[in-house]
Amino acid sequence: MTETRRKARLEVRQAQMKDVRGIADLIRRSYSELPPYTHGEIRGQLNNYREGCFVAKLDGKLVGYCASMRLSERLAFSDATWDEITGNGFGSRHNAKGEWLYGYEMCVDPKVRGTRIGRRLYEERRALAERLDLSGIVFGGRMPGLARAMRRKTNNATGPEDYLAKVVDSKIHDPVLRFQLANGFEAKGIISGYLPEDKPSKANAVRMVWRNPYVDSDAPPKHRVPRDVESVRIATCQLQARAVTGFDEFMRHVEYFVDVASDYESDFIVFPELFTLMLLSAEEKELSPLEAIEALSRYTPKIRTRLSEMALNYNINIIGGSHPTRMDDGDIHNVAYVCLRDGSIHSQEKIHPTPNEAYWWNIKGGDSIDAIPTDCGPIGVLICYDSEFPELARRLVDEGARIIFIPFCTDSRQGYMRVRYCAQARAIENQCFTVLSGNVGNLPNVGNMDIQYAQSCILTPCDFPFARDGIAAEASENVETLTISDVNLADLSWARAEGTVQNLADRRFDLYRIEWDKRVGQVSERIGEAAAESAAADSKPHGPRSPGGG
Repeated sequence: MTETRRKARLEVRQAQMKDVRGIADLIRRSYSELPPYTHGEIRGQLNNYREGCFVAKLDGKLVGYCASMRLSERLAFSDATWDEITGNGFGSRHNAKGEWLYGYEMCVDPKVRGTRIGRRLYEERRALAERLDLSGIVFGGRMPGLARAMRRKTNNATGPEDYLAKVVDSKIHDPVLRFQLANGFEAKGIISGYLPEDKPSKANAVRMVWRNPYVDSDAPPKHRVPRDVESVRIATCQLQARAVTGFDEFMRHVEYFVDVASDYESDFIVFPELFTLMLLSAEEKELSPLEAIEALSRYTPKIRTRLSEMALNYNINIIGGSHPTRMDDGDIHNVAYVCLRDGSIHSQEKIHPTPNEAYWWNIKGGDSIDAIPTDCGPIGVLICYDSEFPELARRLVDEGARIIFIPFCTDSRQGYMRVRYCAQARAIENQCFTVLSGNVGNLPNVGNMDIQYAQSCILTPCDFPFARDGIAAEASENVETLTISDVNLADLSWARAEGTVQNLADRRFDLYRIEWDKRVGQVSERIGEAAAESAAADSKPHGPRSPGGG
């Protein structure tokens, strides 16, 4: 008799970057009454602690998602709001030596509730806590029957504490809380104002705790961050402005440095801002500013194609400085093309044009900024002036970027030092690496290339694992050269968890936050463990549903 094997219908696994779009769609389907996550926020959750993020797929469709991070006991048991404790939804307060696993997102597709997807995701969390010898799991659980019970005076419920006590004593039935209690979680008090949008819970949450039975609760914390090696080799090209006869000659100069960086087995090479301006030297006459920008923008398809071919052929990730590009709406933007060695092409627009760019070239600023996934982890790009705006670097790091590339174009030492000092500040305050690449030399009759000043460099945070002065490498001033250095990304993880200062962890989310006006970058607010409701419904598939958060 022939044995018939059927492929498993349900898969529960660690979330991957390819799941980001599916996760966003799932959350939108599940919680239509709450602002959806941006893709950047979901990428941040995965980049900041992918081990704590799980997805469930049923018959090939993504139907469940949960996110969690490690926190210190002090923070995990604090009365912080959901926004404060999650870093505005990015999971950026993950602490690599935290002894508690904190759950802040759980979501199950409404169409498959009743198949115990939520329970399986909770089992993954529990297994993770046990495998890492963590003290246990904490989350803020909803109490969706509170508002109704107080309105109807069910069993004389007078407030959240009284409601919780009556649920624990089985005098009031709350399916979410009862489900959590039945699965080994203990209620450890009320967190007031946890999520203002959660009207059924009157903005309250119950601190739910599961203690790992395999860990001695009286033993001192033993988690440390190992001093591992996660080496990345970076090359920054300080490029000489020179007259060229045409596009092919220009690209030969670019390819020379790509070839050398590849010979040194570099993972990245970064070129300066507006490095393509030297193409204007091939024009028969000096062009007006608007004519020059129009002429440059016509090279955009060829620039993208050639840089992408080089990235593939030389097995190196290329940050293509920046290039003026006419967009679909007719505006000119200053755009960095990031061509990766897997053949993919990403772009990052300059958000803040300088007064000079805006006046002479009518360059407009972009309105979105996101970390870019690479084979060496997520990176960010801030084009010159953008490095002088701290909010942008902070968003990139919240999304998981550990290296920020800063192509620049400055004509004086004062201008260069503005970029240099700001880049060093971004490295310190975000505990990341910043990499600068600038133009040198001059080109008569080419606007904005009259004189150039640069000292390209690779900068680090200022702490013991890094170079004494916070400089991994730097070029000589105003000389065409390639500067190469190895950086250890694992040093960043160590510094963020055990460094002399811990800027990312010590942010005062109770006092300030960054909120983006445009939806493309807007930070969403949502409940941390609303999927408890989903899991509760799994056990009673025909029971009534109440609005969820997550």
